[in-house]
Amino acid sequence: MVLLAIPWLVSSSMLNAAIQMLIAALFAMAFSLLCGQAGMLSFGHAAYFGLGAFATVHAMNAFNGEGLLPTPLLPLAGAAVGLVSGVVAGYFSTKRTGVYFAMITLALAELLHALAPHLKGTFGGEAGISSFRMPAWGFGFGTAIEVYYLTLFWVLLAIGLLYLLMLTPLGRLALGLRENQRRLRFLGYNVHALGTLIFAISAMFSGLAGALQSLNIEAANYAELETHVSTVVLLNSFIGGVRVFLGPAIGAALMTFFGHVTSDVTRVWLLYQGIIFVLVMMFLPRGIVGELVERFSGKRPAGEGIRLSEMLPRLAGIAVAALGGVVLIELLQRVMSRDYRALAAGGQWPEITMMGLSWQPGSPLTWLVPLSALALGLALVLGVNRRAAARREATA
Repeated sequence: MVLLAIPWLVSSSMLNAAIQMLIAALFAMAFSLLCGQAGMLSFGHAAYFGLGAFATVHAMNAFNGEGLLPTPLLPLAGAAVGLVSGVVAGYFSTKRTGVYFAMITLALAELLHALAPHLKGTFGGEAGISSFRMPAWGFGFGTAIEVYYLTLFWVLLAIGLLYLLMLTPLGRLALGLRENQRRLRFLGYNVHALGTLIFAISAMFSGLAGALQSLNIEAANYAELETHVSTVVLLNSFIGGVRVFLGPAIGAALMTFFGHVTSDVTRVWLLYQGIIFVLVMMFLPRGIVGELVERFSGKRPAGEGIRLSEMLPRLAGIAVAALGGVVLIELLQRVMSRDYRALAAGGQWPEITMMGLSWQPGSPLTWLVPLSALALGLALVLGVNRRAAARREATA
């Protein structure tokens, strides 16, 4: 119900962010089918996302929102191309496992990205290919609200299909690929064919996500084939937790929202995303959702439950450390920027206005305050962790 009411609760800018969050969530779920469910880490899923986007733009120009592919059904074109390309790429990629599989997926994606600017008839060169959403089924599809509901329908349908897939024998066999391929081969299953099929299904849903992206922006550019697109979906999925069904979707939605909010506030928002990923992998290796599920599901050993007396000081320490870290990073970013260095070329250090305060870069106090907050917050968190560890040892 909340998802249905979002267009009437948020601004037009946030509505566009909500569309991007839905698309990112679907892309992460498609990636998680391959990585989390089947245990195959791909570094090149941007290829199928981008191919789905270009296929949909070509279909938009070819059918003009009518005939066999009216506007609401255009995402099927992206899904179909994603499926076909996934079969071809999966056939070669799944002949190897582990790091070799990951490198093959990366190589295939980079090959496509390198060829795309030269295949101008297909990818439109540097300018890409643009189109327009045409009216169909009584809807104009000219407003962000209509695009949001169209995106929401396809995303919920795709996630529902992925959930049903997990309950089928094929979904169980995908888990077998992750846990023990040798046993599956011993039981008589064709592991290569199974891996290719899972890869193709994952690519199909990635193509569907790419199709929704091109419908949203009414264009496709070969930048959607770049490595950073594959990197973003990988980071988002692991931040949410690839071993929990909705973990990647929640992680992708949160990080997309985080990027939308912080990109207007700071120039180094990508640095913050990287720091979040490192911290999650260090302290929450199962992902944010994965850790929450484990903590509240009662599966933890005795003595490891959540205690309010430990959680509140830990959260306070994290907040203080985060505040000190943010202030320190923003000060460094401003001091090291080209504009500030030009102002300071005469030997004077102009003050920096930030968070409603004036900071003097030449004053030791300016750097001591955020460093002290960072150290205090970390000390508080470490102290709580040590007390929690001592309690667990005493109850063991």
